[in-house]
Amino acid sequence: MPGNAAINCLARQLLHHDPAMSYLCKHTKDETMPIFLPKGLPAIGLLAEENIAAYTYDELPAGETVEIALLNLMPTKVETEKDIARALSHSASNVKLWLVNIHGHTPKHTPAEHLSQFYIDSRQMQERKFDGLIITGAPVELIDFEEVTYWDELKHLFQWAKRAVKSTIYICWAAQAGLYYNYSINKHTLGKKMFGIFQHQLTDTRHAITSGFDDVVWIPHSRHTAIDTEALRECKGLDITLESDEAGPYMIVVDGGKEIYVTGHIEYSPLTLDNEYKRDIAKGLDIGMPVNYYRDDNPANPPVVRWRAHAALLFTNWIKHYLL
Repeated sequence: MPGNAAINCLARQLLHHDPAMSYLCKHTKDETMPIFLPKGLPAIGLLAEENIAAYTYDELPAGETVEIALLNLMPTKVETEKDIARALSHSASNVKLWLVNIHGHTPKHTPAEHLSQFYIDSRQMQERKFDGLIITGAPVELIDFEEVTYWDELKHLFQWAKRAVKSTIYICWAAQAGLYYNYSINKHTLGKKMFGIFQHQLTDTRHAITSGFDDVVWIPHSRHTAIDTEALRECKGLDITLESDEAGPYMIVVDGGKEIYVTGHIEYSPLTLDNEYKRDIAKGLDIGMPVNYYRDDNPANPPVVRWRAHAALLFTNWIKHYLL
């Protein structure tokens, strides 16, 4: 028999035909809340296939909501939307995710209709109030920062984020760009692509972003460049919380979590590196197999997924300890 709360909830739903009430009925006993996304976004259906609840803005119930902006600079926008939404979906708070395209830049690999239907412009973003900001990587890592076509706009956003949001997560190239702009820490090109799943050690437990983390954390990396680690260590106030002997520093926390820089892709889906590897092989590129990824190091086998629990924990900690 259903409990009184479920019965009362169902009665109110039937009486008022309220979509928000429908959401509440479905989640009466859930410990986590779903993420709320623009209506019609492909990620809603894709996440449903993974048994992850995602709802539309008009189904958002009254009450406290965490508003997060995603500045999506990745060429694979739909995949990135899904990955970030998945990572944010484990919170005990209602999370409303806004998708943002940088002003003045037209992505080459995303239909204009997708951007116009689901995204806001980065200057529109600055007119709204957000709790958190996520800035993704971008396929420009081999270009000098100042040569990136939207660099001036991005610098303005870096300044705005420090004033306007409680915490910003900078991912991969965005982490390199943010460290360069804010602290003059440059990047350098690697002799070989950092590609695979790498073991990291928890090196600083003072910050709540890693609350509940194991001593060893496996994290995906896919990049041709790296930050200047010596310059990073010499810069006071930049706390390295996770580090790999092979991949270098992964997470750098600044100003009590106001800025969080992550150099890899803990948010990645299981098959992202597989898709990248097979894409580059098909192009005839000289690319090594992603390390510590395929079962028995055989590309014919599926990957061994060992990072997604920490991905969920990282973003849940971020919302709980830095955005509320």
